[in-house]
Amino acid sequence: MADRVLIVDDEQNLRKVLAATLQREGYEVTVCSDGVEAMEAIERDGADVIVTDLVMPKMDGLSLLRRVVSAHPDVPVIVITAHGRIDKAVEAMKAGAFDFLAKPFENRDLKELIAKAARQSDYNQRNVVPEPAAEGSRSRRYTEIVGKGQRMQELQAVIAKVADAPSTVLIQGESGTGKELVATALHEQSWRKDKAFIKINCAAIPRELVEAELFGYERGAFTGAVQSKPGRFELADGGTLFLDEIGEIPIEMQVKLLRAIQESEFERVGGIKTTKVDVRLIAATSRDLSKEIAGGRFREDLYYRLNVVPIFLPALRERREDIALLVEHFRQKYNARLKKNVEQIEDEALAALAAYSWPGNIRELENVLERTILFAETPKIRLADLPASLRPKEGAAPGGGDLPSQATPPAGVQAAPGPLKEIVREQVQAIERDLIVRGLEVTGNNVTRTAKLLKISRKSLQTKMKEFGLRGDEV
Repeated sequence: MADRVLIVDDEQNLRKVLAATLQREGYEVTVCSDGVEAMEAIERDGADVIVTDLVMPKMDGLSLLRRVVSAHPDVPVIVITAHGRIDKAVEAMKAGAFDFLAKPFENRDLKELIAKAARQSDYNQRNVVPEPAAEGSRSRRYTEIVGKGQRMQELQAVIAKVADAPSTVLIQGESGTGKELVATALHEQSWRKDKAFIKINCAAIPRELVEAELFGYERGAFTGAVQSKPGRFELADGGTLFLDEIGEIPIEMQVKLLRAIQESEFERVGGIKTTKVDVRLIAATSRDLSKEIAGGRFREDLYYRLNVVPIFLPALRERREDIALLVEHFRQKYNARLKKNVEQIEDEALAALAAYSWPGNIRELENVLERTILFAETPKIRLADLPASLRPKEGAAPGGGDLPSQATPPAGVQAAPGPLKEIVREQVQAIERDLIVRGLEVTGNNVTRTAKLLKISRKSLQTKMKEFGLRGDEV
């Protein structure tokens, strides 16, 4: 499916030229003449990338940008500004724009920028993004971190404790576990919350452009640099800079990044002036940086400089007690977004969702629920409404567990009508205990090998064993 580009400009000729150019590149293009018309188009048809002029009637580009950042934070916005009004473009960048172009510009530059924004949009769609903020609020809400289990309570406590500190934070976890959401929470709970929150996905930037993206460049620094441009460090001055997928930074750039972090200063590409900034840095990665260091792909000194405050996000399979809360959260979200009226997830369906291993983590759960709610024909979601891969097969654990298929729910699990959350909790605990016991039997009570078999961390397994009163030598 082609990426959908929305062009917003009050100049009819420019709209036509840009639309024709992008359609030849294979994009699906919609054009609007002002911000009001654009918001209606976004709500009606959606968009993967938005390109908007800044000066327009009814609703200008900056107002449109703020509306999009608030209501659709996963959609990159590129702003176009007249030559000599770079100050407005910088203001737009600090308000959350993906990037900007100054008129007149080359079609090649626009196509390259849209291609990069489309990659960012795809990345956003595959990873957890926060919920839209309420109308009138300034940004996304950290309260959208859903979960009341021990791991989530510990996470909230860490966020509250370190949010106001200037210390660098390194967030680690699998794709789809909510790293950007945690970074947003750290910013929103800090004294910098009214300042810029600049984010950059390091995996979406071509290797040769990483330095220019981070530190900016001067006019004439390289072919195509027709004007000076600030980098992300400069735009984040006074606020927070979030470097997502930091493990993708090329090794040759890491020493320059280390210096910028340590000294809070840098030079633009092609420049000689040293720029000082006050930036709170948050980094995130889905890679195992210790393995990257061992393989010579990541500098050890940079790792220690980033890892001042480490935050580890658990996979969804390691916090199953929160699945019921997440399901309810997404039920409300997609009822509103899809204009549906699903009132309940039946017990059997909820038990299957709670027992599934969720390799795609929260994003996979969200996608399943969006699809299920979209096609729901009754106010109740039943087990039969879920994808076949989530429904238990005969002789298999509900949801397709990670252990052999003969694992079945233990006898005696409560099945009579009763409080939904209590029933689900007891079912999940009984299944987890049974799977752990089977795993320990298979590995001869070797906790490390059992953790690998169950695909959870050794620490999580030990916590579960303690919770269930299990010791390896007693199984």
